[in-house]
Amino acid sequence: MAGTLEFSPDDRYNAFITTCGQAPFSEGALAGTPVAVKDNISTAGIPTTCGSKILEGYVPPYDAYVVELLRQAGAAVVGKTNMDEFGMGTTTETSAFGPTRNPADPERVPGGSSGGSAAAVAAGLVPMALGTDTGGSIRCPAAFCGIVGLKPTYGRVSRYGLIAYANSLEQIGPMARTVEDVSRLMSVIAWYDPRDSTMLDRPYDHRPSGEIKGLRVGIPEEYFGEGVDPRVAESVRDAIGVLEGLGAETVPVSIPGMRHALAAYYVICTSEASSNLARFDGVRYGPAVDTRKSWHEAYQDLRQEMFGTEVRRRIMLGTFALSAGYAGRYYAKAQVARRNIKEDFERAFCDADVIAGPTMPTTAFRLGEKSDPLSMYLSDILTVPANLAGIPAISVPCGRVDGLPVGLQIMGRQFEDERVVDAAYAYEQEVKA
Repeated sequence: MAGTLEFSPDDRYNAFITTCGQAPFSEGALAGTPVAVKDNISTAGIPTTCGSKILEGYVPPYDAYVVELLRQAGAAVVGKTNMDEFGMGTTTETSAFGPTRNPADPERVPGGSSGGSAAAVAAGLVPMALGTDTGGSIRCPAAFCGIVGLKPTYGRVSRYGLIAYANSLEQIGPMARTVEDVSRLMSVIAWYDPRDSTMLDRPYDHRPSGEIKGLRVGIPEEYFGEGVDPRVAESVRDAIGVLEGLGAETVPVSIPGMRHALAAYYVICTSEASSNLARFDGVRYGPAVDTRKSWHEAYQDLRQEMFGTEVRRRIMLGTFALSAGYAGRYYAKAQVARRNIKEDFERAFCDADVIAGPTMPTTAFRLGEKSDPLSMYLSDILTVPANLAGIPAISVPCGRVDGLPVGLQIMGRQFEDERVVDAAYAYEQEVKA
């Protein structure tokens, strides 16, 4: 079977930057299934903007490997989803193409930076989508929009064709309305690619199982502490109780390095971003610079005009952290903190098979609520540790507070994505029954 899928959605939530109108598909495991792709993943012949004015009109000459795999599986790539500019944000409000709205409440944000992918799935425009997760950018919008999102183990999905924000942290992953569909999509995209030197040959080919009897679920008190809405914490504890009812055993664990996680994350990710975004200079990428000016002046003016406030802020933070005299004080210490967090998880996994807690400390914010960047950064506290440690983590809906979705986050050992998926699937099936 092969053909063309017509796609002209009622995009009242501004979930898409580009839609394809007619999307070809072929035979395969996803034959004819519409799949949306976050707009920082290269798609041959389809504009890819990263939510930024500096790449408006850019059309890649090649597909990212995950897109190649989607096409080989017969999926219809129907459009590119809205996102925080270059993935820098937690609300999808920093997009140069306007904010995405949350289908659960259009006056609230969908989360970010993969907010467009989450909103497209939650609104029923597509059954599944690809997002990217640097510090929670799949799990945050999944929690806020009431869908399922998986951040795979770092190195399990190829990043070839992903326009880089922070190379050592980010990972492409699947988003869908059910755990089963997330697992189906993961089975398509998680295949070895020699073009990505960070990959290991650990294909994912798994059908979720609801059997979790004897599973040891670690409960870190750090995930239920200060800053976490008590009602969110209660919903998540109730969800953990469901896992216990299915035969899982809960054990206390500790991640003491979490107190340094947010600081370490923002030093590392902004440092890598300052390097990665240097290429957008009006010569290699972006509109041509004004040749009547000196190169330095033209470069400065172009980036000031074309980059949004948050992107400029993070570039400056990262450049400072890497500058002479400060790299040892900030970047080197952040890497030590990262190693400590990874070791904390390794110790915790000696006692537990998975770790569970809230995905986000609160429900979705109102549009414009997080005007202070620091308050926005603080909302990432529960998601960034998994990226620093490189472990898999999934968010699955686990109730509502004031009508807004809450996410249960389940984390596992490196390359034990299957066990994380099974735990989420067991919970999902039990509450649906």
